[in-house]
Amino acid sequence: MRVIVVGAGVVGTMHAWHAVERGHEVVQIERESEARGASLRNFGQIWVSGRADGQELQAALRARELWETIGERVPDVGFRACGSLTPVRGDLELAVAEAAVARPDASARGYKLLTAAEARAVNPALRGAFQAALWCERDAAVEPRTAQLALKQALLASGRYTYLGGREVREVVGDGAAVRDDHGDVHSGDAVILCPGAALSGLVRDLAGEIPVRRVRLQMMQTDPLGETLTTSVADADSFRYYPAYASGALDALNAGQAQTPTAAAHAMQLLMVQRRDGGLTIGDTHEYEHPFAFDTLEDPYEHLTHVVESLLGRPLPTVRRRWAGAYAQCTDTTRLVHRQQVRDGVWLVTGPGGRGMTCSPAIAETTANELGW
Repeated sequence: MRVIVVGAGVVGTMHAWHAVERGHEVVQIERESEARGASLRNFGQIWVSGRADGQELQAALRARELWETIGERVPDVGFRACGSLTPVRGDLELAVAEAAVARPDASARGYKLLTAAEARAVNPALRGAFQAALWCERDAAVEPRTAQLALKQALLASGRYTYLGGREVREVVGDGAAVRDDHGDVHSGDAVILCPGAALSGLVRDLAGEIPVRRVRLQMMQTDPLGETLTTSVADADSFRYYPAYASGALDALNAGQAQTPTAAAHAMQLLMVQRRDGGLTIGDTHEYEHPFAFDTLEDPYEHLTHVVESLLGRPLPTVRRRWAGAYAQCTDTTRLVHRQQVRDGVWLVTGPGGRGMTCSPAIAETTANELGW
């Protein structure tokens, strides 16, 4: 087969990966010279721990396996099986962690409740005060700013892959799987996979109309090197409020009895923190759902995150070297992991994984390949 993949974010690139792996020829077309959207502006977390049970958890576990295999073959993806720790303070937060480890699928997620001393043995950089920590062994991380580039180089080495950057696909042409780009060139194949990320107007609206997908904006930052190893990813207990795996009576009690700080509540915030291979820390994040999005990056969320991180590390945060905002596409149909739709003969639209994109993209693409009989 000859597969045309439109979009070079992580979802599109994983579709290209699976097609090449199965012996097919791939042409991947990207409107920028390289991907610049949410696939780069994220934590690079392979986040199994908070996923909803059922298909979402199964997809995350399968994707975790695929990421590890890919990381062995493409070291510059930066895969590392670091796990995560969520320190907790007070009885209400502790009860949510206890409810998590009591889940029937706790072992599949790698959940374990650690004392503060046990958590510091796992991650000695956590010198701040906390009562206990939820350990999630199955969580992992990759390098988001380099993973797509590394995957592209591996795909190019296959001899069955062509990358066309700086070309925007404008229309689907003819009766089969063919697209025309803004250079006037037509690219024909046996299948076209449209992976537009958060670019939901233009071609997507022409082909699919209104779809159950929304855009979500977030703010993040990255520091200079920490000067020591952060051996795990780190979350704070506010993350319990935003991931479906933690839904429980204990979470209801936390929400009722312990409000977020005004800043965290106003920006729907949680702390997620991952150390990059250069030693710097990627820290976030916020959530904004209502259009039109602001074009500013606001300082109070960064001040809040700095306070939370310093309270967990027990030391000042290194100098922040960059801040950014990004937007990702999130399917609003909660029964679906992603919006996958055939929009023309031989043409499929795949978008809207939400915050699960980096985690689940290998499994999302594998499912597409299986459904299309690749």
